[in-house]
Amino acid sequence: MKKMNKNKYLQIPIFLSAAAFFVGAAPAQEYPNRPIRFLVPFPAGGQTDTLARVLAAPLSKTLGQNIVIENRTGANTVIGTEQVFRSPADGYTVLFMATSFTVNPFAHSKLPYDALKDFTGVTRLIYNSMIFCTHPSLPVKNMKELVALAKARPGQLTWAVSSVIGGGRIAGELFKDVAKIDIVNVPYGGGAPSVIAAIGGHTSMLVGNVFECVQHIPNGKLRGIAVTSLKRADSLPQVPTIDESGWPGFESLNWFGTVVRAGTPRAIVEKLSSEIGKALQLPDVREVLAKQGMNVGVMNPEQFDAYIRNEMARNEKILKRLNLKLD
Repeated sequence: MKKMNKNKYLQIPIFLSAAAFFVGAAPAQEYPNRPIRFLVPFPAGGQTDTLARVLAAPLSKTLGQNIVIENRTGANTVIGTEQVFRSPADGYTVLFMATSFTVNPFAHSKLPYDALKDFTGVTRLIYNSMIFCTHPSLPVKNMKELVALAKARPGQLTWAVSSVIGGGRIAGELFKDVAKIDIVNVPYGGGAPSVIAAIGGHTSMLVGNVFECVQHIPNGKLRGIAVTSLKRADSLPQVPTIDESGWPGFESLNWFGTVVRAGTPRAIVEKLSSEIGKALQLPDVREVLAKQGMNVGVMNPEQFDAYIRNEMARNEKILKRLNLKLD
């Protein structure tokens, strides 16, 4: 009788462990059972929007559900980010975010959410360099000539960026700081509008993503002056880096990733991360991304959470030093 009781109690932990396993696995096994929304806080046509659309097709097949892409712009991506914050923590609303996500906490006096506490990283998607482009009418062909012209015309040249404070703005401000020049920043509501402004001559130049400019440089609509990475962009090998142009060590990268509401079941976060990572490795997807200057830079949820924290710490120092504020 005692032996039977002993065996009985020995079985309880095994049973509980198995039950816990199936309960933990259930969300991932049942997910998704309805369409998933990719919320893009940038206008259609920009790099983040293109990235979401390139991934939507293969993911809809592997996940067995439609992927709905919604562009919700405004307030330097705060409006779209808040929309995700207000959505249930169930993995059905995924935010496609960019550098601005780690900038906004220090650019605004108050946000309707806490970027660290209210969101969980899924994966970093890609990273890329940015590029300084000028309107062809501007009499400069390299960064040294641009700096010389800016010093001769302080406060007269203008440069377009995709958002009030984002990757392009940070790169531009950093270069202004090291080159000791005064160029007027003109923010637009996304990558595509900023490129259109530069092509149309509404601004003297542009600091944008390589992808958004690459097609306009060969035809002469824009002149590529320098890229912000330490290595030349594969899609524009003729354009030198700022490091090569006379400012050793200068680097400022742009990156994009996905996050969901904090509290989303871990099994769902990991499933999303895994499936997105697999989609980014597909030959067809990689080919499209490579042509558009995007470098795949997948991270697991833990790595991406740490990356976000590090980026926020860096950007806090930059914004305080440059005294950049939105309000």
